[in-house]
Amino acid sequence: MADYSEIKQQPLLRVEQLVVVTTDKSKRRLVDNVSFDLRGGEVLGLIGESGAGKSTIGLAILGHCRHGMRIDSGKILFKDTDLSRLSQRRLRAIRGKRIAYVAQSSGAAFNPAITIGEQVIEATLKHRILPRQQAQAKAIELFTQLGLPEPAQFYQRYPHQVSGGQLQRAMIAMALCAGPELLIFDEPTTALDVTTQLGVLKAIAEVIRLSGVAAIYISHDLAVVAQISDRIMVLQHGKTVEHAATARLLDSPAQDYTRRLLTAQGEHREAMPMDQPELLRIENISARYHQQPVLKNLYLSIPRGRTLAVIGESGSGKSTLGKVICGLHHPESGMVSIENQPLSAGLRARSRQQLRDIQLIHQIPDTALNPREIIGKQISRVLECFTPLDRSQRAARVQQLLEQVGLSSELATRLPAALSGGQKQRVCIARALAAEPKLIICDEPTSALDPLVARDVLALLRDIQRQTGISYLFITHDLQVVREVADEVAVLFKGEIVRNGSVSTTLTEPLDNYTRQLLRSVPEMRIGWLQEQTA
Repeated sequence: MADYSEIKQQPLLRVEQLVVVTTDKSKRRLVDNVSFDLRGGEVLGLIGESGAGKSTIGLAILGHCRHGMRIDSGKILFKDTDLSRLSQRRLRAIRGKRIAYVAQSSGAAFNPAITIGEQVIEATLKHRILPRQQAQAKAIELFTQLGLPEPAQFYQRYPHQVSGGQLQRAMIAMALCAGPELLIFDEPTTALDVTTQLGVLKAIAEVIRLSGVAAIYISHDLAVVAQISDRIMVLQHGKTVEHAATARLLDSPAQDYTRRLLTAQGEHREAMPMDQPELLRIENISARYHQQPVLKNLYLSIPRGRTLAVIGESGSGKSTLGKVICGLHHPESGMVSIENQPLSAGLRARSRQQLRDIQLIHQIPDTALNPREIIGKQISRVLECFTPLDRSQRAARVQQLLEQVGLSSELATRLPAALSGGQKQRVCIARALAAEPKLIICDEPTSALDPLVARDVLALLRDIQRQTGISYLFITHDLQVVREVADEVAVLFKGEIVRNGSVSTTLTEPLDNYTRQLLRSVPEMRIGWLQEQTA
């Protein structure tokens, strides 16, 4: 963070009454009269729920609007140059050179066919800032600063050859290589597990300290923003709710919405009855990807009406376990049984009833839903597959399911693009419930949602379980989610279970080193937590 005594009074960036609207007839305001200053070496956090306008502001500073949007009025002054008035040619001379952008999805940001190092130095060469040899040396130096392994060799690797956390750090190096004056971080750690997130946060804090670059840090995770930012601006529906120094905002928020964000954690789960019959049994399951072991001799069980959470860092085997249970990945050995009936390893060999019994809720609803098909038809297809209902009965059932997950039945005629992230995830829940399954595998269903929406989705899943007696296998890297939804928890590390039992005993001392590291890596809502982890 910046030392205010050293910050020059002249702003590096000044946003004045920025308005971004839709390009349709409604001209709906997505950003509504937002203003702020940013000085050299300072970090401003933008916080708010999905649709608050955070990313829209970040992209507007780059002179870019997504399809269907445009800057309607206001000024974006970068050293007294209004970026909103520049031609595309002049904007290209600034992007990557003086203002750089770090996206949420590093996997989507890198070209899989070009080595990481060549992509990192691309903007530096394009803007003719350094000759190739010096640019390569700077990239390797940045890899060293960011704690990447074997920097010279890392330069030669392709994106698929490194982990998600390493690729995210490489994207930070790509943004820094040209020596920009302003960095825009757009949810750079949202999709990462807690231990990887901690490493990336440390890297971001260190490069900001060493380079003195100004930064805008966009996130829906207030605890993360508090570790990086000097000031925080809270946004809702495109408007500024509150804007204050980080310490003041955390200690004494002035607005009710900010207080709700600060207390967005849900209730701890009420204990379910222990004497429930076993629904799912996993015996001696091992699995591989391309000869690489990913699951090793797993034994787990889930009783009826209870929730088992599976936690661990990226690559620990959590999602692979879910795929094995669903029949989407063949295990190397072992057996999965439901109600004492063994399940075939492959999806195609399972009976229709077995397919119906186990349903899946994906992490990202945008990729789980067909963007060209109305919501009602996507839910109705499950009913058509698994029930004898006729067309009118299916339409009525779709309405019931939408209302059960807290949505208006009118949404049945809309396309996914017309829904918010939280609404789309509720649709995915309704689609899973349409089969009336005995077990739902929830694969990180709230990790892409803002805290308030995520809290509501978790509460909905708890209510549905109480009403129907359904069981959940909850795959997550969020330990707060575990405490809110799970009865039991299994900790996975490199494909092996290192800890397993009730939530209350598994996540309390005495702990093994790995579980202790997971718990200590969860950001706390206070200033100085990140520095304590670095010390």
